Amino acid sequence: MDHPLMPKATAVWLVDNTGLTFDQIADFCGLHPLEVKGIADGEVATGVRGLDPIGAGMLVRSEIQRAEADPKARMKLAKSIASDIKPPKRKEPRYTPLSKRQDRPDAIAWLLRNHPELGEQAICKLLGTTKNTVQAVRDRTHWKSQDIRPRDPVLLGLCQQIELDDAVLRARIEQGKGPGGAAASSQPPGTGPQPPTPAMPLYEDDFGV
Repeated sequence: MDHPLMPKATAVWLVDNTGLTFDQIADFCGLHPLEVKGIADGEVATGVRGLDPIGAGMLVRSEIQRAEADPKARMKLAKSIASDIKPPKRKEPRYTPLSKRQDRPDAIAWLLRNHPELGEQAICKLLGTTKNTVQAVRDRTHWKSQDIRPRDPVLLGLCQQIELDDAVLRARIEQGKGPGGAAASSQPPGTGPQPPTPAMPLYEDDFGV
């Protein structure tokens, strides 16, 4: 049987505010009847403030009245509202189906070529890959380098367009926070000093073959 989270405080309130027997209170709170008697005599739980089980959602008044009318009756703990609240799910890394994992190098190459502002961490989060894989595609040391064809990750089904747009926007905002970001943002595109773009190896697709 379930018992209140604060049994002694609940027992103090029941002793002071109800006509329940010591056995009934002990059974509901998970205490020994002698402990409840000690509470009533002021020898146990002295200084403990009573906890109203009705206000806490652990009991309904009709349940107390039912038990008061029948000394042999035993009260049941009401279902707490808190028990219905599910803890928030921990955000897990993006899962990529096995059938699409072989397309990730192509998507990485496409992002490196078309969105050089995206950092490795952003690409990893977007595609559910690792920094080592991104670096290998960038350096063209990936084991599939000969077969990589830069392809849009949205069309490959590896991410949604809104996710890609959000990642690109965040990356551009972060770049604007760098040294001279405020001044650079007020200039027309291409007129101010531009950050160096990482060198991106060319793939066969870049030559139209």
